Amino acid sequence: MSDDLHEPHEMTRSQPLVDLQDANRLRALTPARVALGRTGVSLPTRARLDFDRCHALARDAVHARLEVVALANTLRALTGLDILCFHSAAPDRATYLQRPDLGRKLDESSEKMVAESAVGGPFDLALIVADGLSALAVERHAAATIEAFVPMAAGWRLAPISVVEQGRVAIGDQIGAALGAQIAVVLIGERPGLSSPDSLGIYITWDPRPGRTDAEKNCISNIRTEGLSYAQAAAQLSAILIEARRLHLTGVTLKPQAHSLKEG
Repeated sequence: MSDDLHEPHEMTRSQPLVDLQDANRLRALTPARVALGRTGVSLPTRARLDFDRCHALARDAVHARLEVVALANTLRALTGLDILCFHSAAPDRATYLQRPDLGRKLDESSEKMVAESAVGGPFDLALIVADGLSALAVERHAAATIEAFVPMAAGWRLAPISVVEQGRVAIGDQIGAALGAQIAVVLIGERPGLSSPDSLGIYITWDPRPGRTDAEKNCISNIRTEGLSYAQAAAQLSAILIEARRLHLTGVTLKPQAHSLKEG
């Protein structure tokens, strides 16, 4: 038998996989986990603890509950618009996570309320805020994004802003249709990642109605402190809306110049 089997192996030592300077340059470019090093065939303790911490933050974000009243008050103060508070057909968070279909439609009382709120329409645009899979993202970024966008919507007839608890993207189609809006814009908490538990997304749909597919929507993603800024997100949203109204469509066939706001 070879003596090598009885000798300590080099892999048992903690050592970086790349040069330290190269690793630091990589880390400066991305929040992704790169050049973590190793201890034997495992991660160093510090890297493993950081992974567990980020995983816990992502789990907490998924299960957190949206503070609807506080958000509604903030939006009302920032925009001066009426705020409608709805709930999806998912009665609680556990059901919401297990039954995506229930998060795509309003419960009975909300259906009645949105029908009554259509007075004053039709509208050009309905803004809908839903907790999605990260209430944390909505609480941190939705109001500031809307505040940055509303001045760009001068001349648009805005419906009351809807705030939906236990909602998914498609619930905006039902709300937009019920309010008589040409376009529905859903701001929603995205599925948390290990480096982004608070990422906000925006979904835009021309002629919203139940049954619209993902291919008929445009998406702006990664709105957060470490990602797309509120001003950038608002500018991209404005550009998409201008093109959507001009072409009467959204989705894969709509490819606006997201940073060009010369029109309108």
